[in-house]
Amino acid sequence: MTHVLVAALFVAGPVLVLVLTRHVPVARALGPIVLCYAAGLVAGLSGLLPGQADAARVSVMEASLALALPLLLFSVDVRAWRRVAGRAMLSMLLAVVAVVFVGTVLFWLFAARGVDRPEQLTAMAVGMYTGGIANMGAIKLALGIPDARYLLFATVDTVVGAGYLLFVLTAAPRLFARFLPPFPGGRTDEAEDEVTETHAQLFGRAMLGQGAVALVAAAVCVGLAVGLAPMVQIGSPQVMVIVLLTTFGLLASLVPALRRNRAAPRLGMYLIYVFSLAVAASMDLTALRGMEPTILVFVAVATFGSLLLHGVLSRIAGIDVDTFLITSVAAIMSPAFVPMVARSLRNPAILMSGMATGILGFAIGNYLGISVALFLTSGG
Repeated sequence: MTHVLVAALFVAGPVLVLVLTRHVPVARALGPIVLCYAAGLVAGLSGLLPGQADAARVSVMEASLALALPLLLFSVDVRAWRRVAGRAMLSMLLAVVAVVFVGTVLFWLFAARGVDRPEQLTAMAVGMYTGGIANMGAIKLALGIPDARYLLFATVDTVVGAGYLLFVLTAAPRLFARFLPPFPGGRTDEAEDEVTETHAQLFGRAMLGQGAVALVAAAVCVGLAVGLAPMVQIGSPQVMVIVLLTTFGLLASLVPALRRNRAAPRLGMYLIYVFSLAVAASMDLTALRGMEPTILVFVAVATFGSLLLHGVLSRIAGIDVDTFLITSVAAIMSPAFVPMVARSLRNPAILMSGMATGILGFAIGNYLGISVALFLTSGG
């Protein structure tokens, strides 16, 4: 019963947030995604959730994201992506260069201070911040990284990653917009406002039929992805689920009825609010107390240092601020967080860029992390 109640609270929680954004000016200025993420952080850090609630939270997080991805991709115009594909790939390349450079500098600094096997930390940072935590497992096995060090790095990354994501959702767009050009064509503020305003109508009669069709189509995409992922012997099953979900969502967008479905992006966005609330609630005080200062410094500098260097390189290359931010999130946080940030930026046009570059990061993260570690220990 506790699992059902916790799951229901996560699913229904964003309704209160949407009411606040509609009637409270400060909440409207912050936006529903920031509020959901902040509410999740408060719930996790305050210990309000019962100890046995974690299984329900993880189930809600995985299900909401799995359904949200195809729902949001149904409305993507695949042909229009050709206009921004080149900038997105260049920005991802710059993100990779940034994290490799920062990780290498940290290796030499930590080696000089006598830290044991700093190449392991650099390898995990490079793998994590180009491909996500799924790649860290392969790097751990390849380099023989002890379980305790691997788990500590992953735990600290969760804490630092929460701060990074909150920064990207709030201050980063305005800060980096000071020295990076705007997205060509501008953002779709009106479209985003419409999505936010009409969430209250999502379960009304006018949208019920379209919502049911969209949800069934998304469920089919999820079923196919989950069923086929173990059969594709490329990477981990978790990575392949994301890849297949993205593929099936884009293929479904070629069906005119789904691309024009007005309920799909609204329902998908609501599920992203649910995901934001659930993923932020994973934070707890135990994780904060268990952080080792050395690992904390390494992860924090690797995360924010690579973000800053990526921004400088993007300035030189003329990358716009939205493309820079979405590729940074795709690299540092993984494609799972791309829809959240794309909608927070009020620019659904960059959704496909973030997903594509994030999947590319999955593909190269293992090789890159292991190669950098071997190069550093060889005396190069």
